[in-house]
Amino acid sequence: MSRIGKLPITIPEGVKVDVNGQDVTITGPKGTLKRTVSPEIGIEVTDKTIELKPCIENENTKAMWGLNRVLLNNMMVGVLNGYRKDLEVVGVGYKFEMKGQDVNVAAGLSRTILYKAPEGVKLSVEGQVKLSIEGIDKEKVGQTAAEIRRIRPPEPYKGKGIRYAGEAIRRKAGKTAGK
Repeated sequence: MSRIGKLPITIPEGVKVDVNGQDVTITGPKGTLKRTVSPEIGIEVTDKTIELKPCIENENTKAMWGLNRVLLNNMMVGVLNGYRKDLEVVGVGYKFEMKGQDVNVAAGLSRTILYKAPEGVKLSVEGQVKLSIEGIDKEKVGQTAAEIRRIRPPEPYKGKGIRYAGEAIRRKAGKTAGK
């Protein structure tokens, strides 16, 4: 039995849940999210909770049960509070710059890279070294942060590059440390 899957999802005030077959639509103060639940999982909605139950027993049912429960819970939190990831850039001449809804990234390459914000994700620059990524879909916010970080990941010798706010970079000593 899935320990995560059997936990009920509480529906907070101001959030509306609609179930149509395997399609679940969750509407809240920040927006609306829609997802199709795996066919081997059944959905029961009461006044204040959503419960998922396995309908078909096969080798992936337990994994799908827990996964779908977590995805629906993430949707619930997203439409109620939203998600945010912060990135920072370290290095001489490295900076973020807004161009309308998109962000221009200067990270020590021969040219700057214009990153177009996906739909449903809001980018904002604080100073020139901090970038905030906000949205209601946790997957889109995390994927956007990972794609921007991939432009110039932090290197282990001087720590230059794009990193998540608060991320610890393991530093290497360099070739003079052995002498």
